[in-house]
Amino acid sequence: MDAAQQEATARARELQRNWYGEPLGALFRKLIDDLGLNQARLAGVLGLSAPMLSQLMSGQRAKIGNPAVVQRVQLLQELAAQVADGSVSAAEATERMDEIKRSQGGSVLNNTTQTTSGSGAPTVKRVVREIQSLLRSVAAAGDIIEAADSLAPTHPELAEFLRVYGAGRTSDAVAHYQSHQS
Repeated sequence: MDAAQQEATARARELQRNWYGEPLGALFRKLIDDLGLNQARLAGVLGLSAPMLSQLMSGQRAKIGNPAVVQRVQLLQELAAQVADGSVSAAEATERMDEIKRSQGGSVLNNTTQTTSGSGAPTVKRVVREIQSLLRSVAAAGDIIEAADSLAPTHPELAEFLRVYGAGRTSDAVAHYQSHQS
């Protein structure tokens, strides 16, 4: 790999970190390990071709273009956490992955069966990730920050919202969301 390719890969991984909280190679490897998948099965569940998954993992491609795929990634992350904490068995996880594979995406507001915790209410992290996914599907992190900068003088709260949800880490967005609940 020459210097230009290395620079492009590093830039793609940095964009992925901004958009998804970490480079997709690391994120997808965690899903593969936590859910006992191989790359082909992960690609199938997400609705990506195996070459596209490979390009995203290696940093040859930066962005997942389809918001429904981004949502499936988030659903798999939640499922992996549930498997890790023991609240979902391996057999249930396999069944849930098939449901995720069939899902077409959707929002917290109209798709409650896949977006709720055991209590029946959407989880804070799920709501935050929906907001992040929506913002990131319409603009790149740099554009969102630029928009936030232009709003800051007259609408500082909106500027902060854009920065936190559009270009920040999920953990920071969760903290922001919780601090603004009554």
